Amino acid sequence: MVKTILVIGTYDTKEDELGFLADVIENQGGKTLTMDVSVLGDPSTPTDYSKHDVATEGGSSIKTAIASGDENQAMQIMANGASLLAARLFAEGKFDGTIVLGGTMGTDLALDVCSALPLGVPKYIVSTVSFSPLIPAERLAADTQMILWAGGLYGLNSVCKASLSQAAGAVLGAARAVQMPDPDKPLIGMMSLGTSALKYVIPLKPALEARGFEVAVFHATGMGGRAFESLAGQGAFACVFDFCTQELGNEVHGSNISAGMDRLTNAGKSGTPQIVAPGCYDLVDIVGWQPLPEKWSKHPRHEHNRLLTSIVLDEGERKEVARAHSVQLATASGPVAIILPERGLGEWDREGADLHNKAGLGVFLKELEDTLSDNVKAHRIDSHINDASFATKALEIFDEWRTIGLIV
Repeated sequence: MVKTILVIGTYDTKEDELGFLADVIENQGGKTLTMDVSVLGDPSTPTDYSKHDVATEGGSSIKTAIASGDENQAMQIMANGASLLAARLFAEGKFDGTIVLGGTMGTDLALDVCSALPLGVPKYIVSTVSFSPLIPAERLAADTQMILWAGGLYGLNSVCKASLSQAAGAVLGAARAVQMPDPDKPLIGMMSLGTSALKYVIPLKPALEARGFEVAVFHATGMGGRAFESLAGQGAFACVFDFCTQELGNEVHGSNISAGMDRLTNAGKSGTPQIVAPGCYDLVDIVGWQPLPEKWSKHPRHEHNRLLTSIVLDEGERKEVARAHSVQLATASGPVAIILPERGLGEWDREGADLHNKAGLGVFLKELEDTLSDNVKAHRIDSHINDASFATKALEIFDEWRTIGLIV
């Protein structure tokens, strides 16, 4: 099938560049729809969706945007309208992928548009600030792709054409190749780290697949948690096995390797059954190549690689993480079980391992049990999180919930 790409940008100032993107897509056998998110000017040729269409979709108008007298407020009006319009058009089957072009203003809008579209929809942002620290991780949809718009601030040239043509080819290729998630097969969402730290995936994944479920495992390094939470909020999972909540500790202790303040809440908001274990609760990840913050200078640490260093928390800091778990889980509207292994919650804190801290684990588990709300059922087990008995307990809870109809 011929794929259609939604091309978005300010056509009053970037018509040539946006037209070039569309031409490349069409010359490669694709089709395009165009959306103008300008405020002040108009393109020389009408787009498929005008700036008036965009503003109206968001319940506003271009007149209101101009009357605001504030470029930021005006562009937020357009960002809201563009996000709603793009989401509706995709739901109606009008396009297969999107590409958005812009500087800082257009990128701000692009981030909202991409976040409004489901996981799996090809989303490309061509920006003068791609990969810049200006872009906070929480604004990035989990599967957004970015390409630097090099040398293209004022008009077309051979340098910017190289970037634009790659981006056009990439989004069309992605639209042709993508295999969207199957909405008809029940899906389990699971959080983990690599098997050097957490190994429960090895027995659990085939056991759940044998029960007729598909299993998606998300890497708990910030963006993985964001993808997990996004899908959980959409009700995409039949159940979650949230067995690595370390990103919550990252958030509590100010690490920028964070899945956001809503970590451990979205499954609960959607009523999705949650089986939880606080895997690697004792560690806070920081960017390994940056200078070590003074607050961590006297803490033990594990240098995982040149990108990632893990700080080992003291007992007071572990209590803070425990209370954060309790606060987040208290908001759940669906069933919640939390498994508390008494022999450790990561391979590095197993008895005999370098980071083992029996007293610290005990303090954490007690604080967690003391603060959990009544909607959470706690299961203490004489096990390590990577032992076979932990996986057996998780499956026991899962099977019980299936028997009584909580999971279908």
